[in-house]
Amino acid sequence: MARNVNFDLSHPLMEAGLESPTDEEGVHDSFNQLIAEQSQSGGLSDAFELQQLQKELDEEGRDNVAYLSSPGYEFRGSSQQRREVELEDDERQTDPLIGERWSSATLRILSSMPSRTIGRNRGAIISQYYNRTMQLRRRRQSRPSIQHFDRSARPSIRGYGMEADSTDSEGAEVNKRERLVNNLQNLSVSDRVRMLRAMPLSVAEKSELRRLALQKERRTQSGSQIPCCSQLKYYIIIAARHSWYSWLSFLHSLQLWQVALKRVSGRFGTGVLSYFLFLQTLLFFNLFLFLVTGAFMVLPQAVHPPVLPAERRSFSGLELLTGAGYFSDTVMYYGYYCNYTLHKSCWDDDGGKNISVSNGTSLDCVSKHLSYNMPIAYFFTIGVAFFITCIILVYSMSKSFGKSFRIDKSHSILAMKVFCHWDFKVLKKTSVKLMSENICIQLKELLAEVNHKQVNNTVCQKLWRLTVHGLAWTICIASTTACVLGIYYFSDHMHKNLQQSSRNVSQNHLLNEARLLALPVVVSVINLMLPGLFNLAAWMEDYESPSIRTYVAISRNLMLKVSVLGVLCYHWLGRVATEPGSIGLKCWESFVGQELYRFLLMDFIFSLLDTLFGEFLWRLFSETVLKRRRKPVFDIARNVLELIYGQTLAWLGVLFTPLLPAVQILKLLLLFYIKKSSVMMNCQAPRKPYRVSQMTTIFITLLCFPSFLGASVSVTYTMWSITPSSSCGPFRELKTMFQAGKRWVEDLEKDNPNLSLLARAHTYLVENPFFLFVGAGIFLIVIYFYSQVVDGQRKIISLLQEQIENEGDDKKFLITRLQSIHELKRTPARRLTSQDSGC
Repeated sequence: MARNVNFDLSHPLMEAGLESPTDEEGVHDSFNQLIAEQSQSGGLSDAFELQQLQKELDEEGRDNVAYLSSPGYEFRGSSQQRREVELEDDERQTDPLIGERWSSATLRILSSMPSRTIGRNRGAIISQYYNRTMQLRRRRQSRPSIQHFDRSARPSIRGYGMEADSTDSEGAEVNKRERLVNNLQNLSVSDRVRMLRAMPLSVAEKSELRRLALQKERRTQSGSQIPCCSQLKYYIIIAARHSWYSWLSFLHSLQLWQVALKRVSGRFGTGVLSYFLFLQTLLFFNLFLFLVTGAFMVLPQAVHPPVLPAERRSFSGLELLTGAGYFSDTVMYYGYYCNYTLHKSCWDDDGGKNISVSNGTSLDCVSKHLSYNMPIAYFFTIGVAFFITCIILVYSMSKSFGKSFRIDKSHSILAMKVFCHWDFKVLKKTSVKLMSENICIQLKELLAEVNHKQVNNTVCQKLWRLTVHGLAWTICIASTTACVLGIYYFSDHMHKNLQQSSRNVSQNHLLNEARLLALPVVVSVINLMLPGLFNLAAWMEDYESPSIRTYVAISRNLMLKVSVLGVLCYHWLGRVATEPGSIGLKCWESFVGQELYRFLLMDFIFSLLDTLFGEFLWRLFSETVLKRRRKPVFDIARNVLELIYGQTLAWLGVLFTPLLPAVQILKLLLLFYIKKSSVMMNCQAPRKPYRVSQMTTIFITLLCFPSFLGASVSVTYTMWSITPSSSCGPFRELKTMFQAGKRWVEDLEKDNPNLSLLARAHTYLVENPFFLFVGAGIFLIVIYFYSQVVDGQRKIISLLQEQIENEGDDKKFLITRLQSIHELKRTPARRLTSQDSGC
């Protein structure tokens, strides 16, 4: 935007003027309509005023010359004093924009500029809005709403500085005010509020007009009695409005962790806040997944439990860590679910229990109207849940792109934060303190971004930094590769141990279950220790911008998590699923679900250990031993990638463990309160405040593409390509899980030939993988076009801002030229003054 111009505020014209309101665009639409209206009201006045202005400029010099050459004029002082005065005048006029004195002609033109006409002439404004209220009253029947009224007319203040009859103007203004109050009184409440809001007057003037209108309305209402029906109608409307506002306030108070998030934002800024907001988003995703799977899979199977084996294990407590043992024969795992149709109104001979009829059998007592096909419910519930999650993720990512990549210059945001961010409805001391802390930390972030300067390094410095960055990335990639290879060979070793233990029947079952924790513990240790090495490499690189350092740490942690999950997916789907009999498994799906449960639980336990040792004990050690007040800084990158890692495990395991989203919900709830308490007690705000406007978008993008896309590919591959177990689960005795849907469609077509169209649709849309590729391509195209639209809007906004800056420069140039012309006309007067004094 254009820079401000310093005018002389002591001038009477400047003292009388009022600044333009901040919501100028809400009152006036464009300058074009203003010019059109002004031209209609008086088209020849502009030329007349310009002629008058030229005459005044020409006469001003002559007046000064005559005044200086008059006989009564006596110039007292030496020539040295005159020279000092002239030198002072010349120094004062070197920069016309910072000059202390402006000519009356210049001030007249400045006051006539469109940007300085708002809020000056209250009489013109009152007269204009009196006419608007009259039009509104006349057109009330054809135009019931005032929203479509033209509000672009700017009042002209030409001749503001000219003298006029004060008594006549004051009387006319009073009369116009009274008529405006009468018209406002006759309007409805909503139209009156809109009209007062649109007036470019001060808040005191608007309050006075509203008070006068209400007073007259009360007088008229007191004079005429309102019927009982109308009073009852008004009371009902007021009660309904109060109840609606109370309900909205109640819903707003139900927002999850609202106060806690404000406290975190007030002390640590938007970077740490983005972590907790992302955790809240993951909680909602898992809640949706839990409700869907619980309603269509877990609850029907829990109501109609299958026949359990006689040698069922008892609860020993180790199941809470391993997920095996007693939990293997519950609704938690895939192997518990049946492969037949559930029926509600079928009774056995004893009259006691419901009977579940297997596919292909028929009994007389079966009620076909209340049947529930469990394999079909299992298959379509998982598919629909993933599809809806994909839509929500794509929508969230597109919306986040639109918010974060718009043009937001720090200078404009800083001005809005300073002048417009305080909420005067806040009354509680705690809320006021939270809001002040929040605004303070946001101002620090914006000031740090405004004051950030790009350092110009030499060629040698650039080469040195490139060498350091290359060395750091080499260390990170080499360590990640070594850890991934270690996990690969260790998982192969554990697989061979399972094969040996399956052959040896005499071993203890509890010991075998405890050994299953080895692989999750090793992977969790690597996920805990290797990010520390990444932070050491980042310290060696010494990034100037904290946001760039955070993004680099996110990319390195993402590389580690994706590599580890790739090796684990190969271990589960490439070793365990292909050869389940070699390790003595009757139901490999339940075993994979138990593995995912163990990994999710170990990830939570090691997160707690990191919070204890990395934050709490380090703070105590720093304060007691090192005698330093420095606290650790919250590592955003590592903690966010841990959340994405855990959510990927939950999405991978929902096919094998339908209740795994419930475990993830419990984990996220505990993690939020533990992390929030640790951050408030053990961590400090970053020493260099920085604003992370795009970090939430990056988190959602990482959650969508590496995490959800990888989990979807793994689940789809399992359902379409891998043979399910023959002795457990809803898809037993099938070559693939996908055949359950195909068989169901064939049965529907046999029972009702009219549904052949459904069978064809299933064949072409579901069985053909081309549909999935087309759907994925459409989603990618939508995201690409949305990003291109946002990028085009950014370019348009940047061009408009550049145009505004150019217009500001044009105004300053014109003002400077006008002042220079005025000074040139005054120069002959100074010369004549010096000649007369010399004579």
